[in-house]
Amino acid sequence: LPVAGERNVLITSALPYVNNVPHLGNIIGCVLSADTFARYSRLRRWNTLFVCGTDEYGTATETRALQEGLSPRELCDRYHALHADIYTWFRISFDHFGRTTTPQQTRIAQDIFQRLLARGFLLQDTLEQLRCESCGRYLADRFVEGTCPFCAYAEARGDQCDRCGKLINAVELQCKLCRGTPVVTPTQHLFLDLPKLEGQLEAWLERTWAAGEWTANARHITRTWLRDGLKPRCITRDLTWGTPVPLDGFRDKVFYVWFDAPIGYLSITATYTEHWERWWKNPQQ
Repeated sequence: LPVAGERNVLITSALPYVNNVPHLGNIIGCVLSADTFARYSRLRRWNTLFVCGTDEYGTATETRALQEGLSPRELCDRYHALHADIYTWFRISFDHFGRTTTPQQTRIAQDIFQRLLARGFLLQDTLEQLRCESCGRYLADRFVEGTCPFCAYAEARGDQCDRCGKLINAVELQCKLCRGTPVVTPTQHLFLDLPKLEGQLEAWLERTWAAGEWTANARHITRTWLRDGLKPRCITRDLTWGTPVPLDGFRDKVFYVWFDAPIGYLSITATYTEHWERWWKNPQQ
């Protein structure tokens, strides 16, 4: 835990996605630099905590599980163990290697959601989504595929062909699961009201940029987003594999993985220690 009067260093590295086998590029681009800094911090006798873990929710997991004839949970269990073994073999010096499919993740993600809701930072809107009536489910892009009507590419998916780049009418494709034709159906979703946060965010950024802790590239990208104006961002999906949305009218949905996954850094720390907030909400130390 953080110690008063000492240099306390919390290190995280990007959470590797669970549905494949890590290779050298993943290790070099993801965990190696963090591992190097963790070793340096320990040599300096700084109080250091280095955490990481597998990112396990989302449609990519559902797709891979279907391909392998497993449930999403079985697939995640298999690949989490495989990831952990590989990082151990490479002697990556994690203090804790966790995962995002835990009770801690559900509790913390839902708590953040409830706080946003209570403060008026969420809104509802309707999206047009593909639905397969035969399967009785809404279809993410990964679950819609077929032959592109423009270039005959056999593995076109979603609403755009990856080969020729042309937009495709989704009903010209098929459900990957049953080969049925999807229909466009309206469905209600929740959005993070980013425009309402824009003023607070800009003020915070000016303070942190003045401290000189951001790279020029990070500042440039962030300024570009703000210059164009922030837009509401959908944070729910019509899926079953994910953190449940704790709100009446939306309990058959889960959180979008990019709302959910970054919270994994907090929840993985929480699986390491019940006093995780002393690492994440303790700027004085």
